[in-house]
Amino acid sequence: MSRVAYFDCFSGASGDMILGALIDAGLALDDLRSELGKLALTGYTIAAERVMPGGLGGTQVRVALTEPQRHGRHLAEIERIIESSTLSDAVKLRALSVFRRLGAVEARIHGTSIDEVHFHEVGAVDAIVDIVGAAVGLEKLGIQALYASSLPLGHGAVNSMHGILPLPAPATLALIAEAGAPTRPVDVEAELVTPTGAAILTTTAKFEQPAMRIDAIGVGYGQKVLPWPNVTRVWLGESTAGTLESGEVTVIETNLDDSTPEQIGYAIERLFAAGALDVFTTPVYMKKNRPGVLLTVLAQPARADELAHLILRETSSLGVRFRTSQRLMCTRRSEMVDTSYGPLEVKIKSIDGADVVCPEYEACARVARERNVPLARVYEAVATAGARYALADALDGRAADRTDP
Repeated sequence: MSRVAYFDCFSGASGDMILGALIDAGLALDDLRSELGKLALTGYTIAAERVMPGGLGGTQVRVALTEPQRHGRHLAEIERIIESSTLSDAVKLRALSVFRRLGAVEARIHGTSIDEVHFHEVGAVDAIVDIVGAAVGLEKLGIQALYASSLPLGHGAVNSMHGILPLPAPATLALIAEAGAPTRPVDVEAELVTPTGAAILTTTAKFEQPAMRIDAIGVGYGQKVLPWPNVTRVWLGESTAGTLESGEVTVIETNLDDSTPEQIGYAIERLFAAGALDVFTTPVYMKKNRPGVLLTVLAQPARADELAHLILRETSSLGVRFRTSQRLMCTRRSEMVDTSYGPLEVKIKSIDGADVVCPEYEACARVARERNVPLARVYEAVATAGARYALADALDGRAADRTDP
């Protein structure tokens, strides 16, 4: 069984609330400080206090600044701070993914490139501590899969480096929309979900409640005083789900006989960028014996209309067909494994109680380009590492069989 965590965002989510919940669930503050000390980042202290307003106990984290802060940082500088540290590769990868997702959203909002984005609040020391700290906490607690509840959204306005902005903050709302995360309205003039909290959860979590056996609960308090406990809770435990997951997918199809290969290729590129699960073409013969292409898109039901509109805009299609299909999937997760080329991200598929290590193309292709070796050789290195991983997993299982009553 895999170790999972579920963030119950009762009163929203912010970086300090997520950190507080992880510490309350068992993350040692000294371990967190030690790991954060690996960053070339100064001018702050981090403290955690046990609080119990309204009878619900939890942990409140405070990141206090001890020296004047810079106006902001570009993404490249934040990447250098993280990549030059001695943090584990898994922590670096998770933290960088959060910042890069946020950078892409900020670039779209401000009409610039991701390299030109100047982080203000989220580029500050406390936000870097929150994001890297969350990645550290998930690793230290052994979390293999992360889940989250719907996100409560208040209303009103918030002060920022760009002036007064509506709530939810533009970056928060864009992150939620891009991830298709479920929300629920709350009638309160307050920022319940911050850009940092939204970036962490939309990058690392699936928005559903998992089947799990709970063995620890953490409660993280925010700084605001609200009419209810201002908390995010995290449930930790073992997954009790089977190795197969079922669900629905929307299939979108259209026949094309007058779109150029360039148009079709571009449309496929745009469909993937817009969140399609898969896109493929099939040669077909159409009316008047014209050779054509059947364009098929697999989509989450919530994104079907958006993707259909994109097909109609980017191709010569006059209409598309929809149907709903059931699908059965192996559970999967991403992990880092040691290979002869160093740590590499891989996909791990679970089936019939066994884990199967599968190469992650982008990670392997990057190494092949950097080392100037054939891609097949990097795949072979992953296969060798996968065999070691499977052997270690089998030995762990035998040891558990001998010790379990």
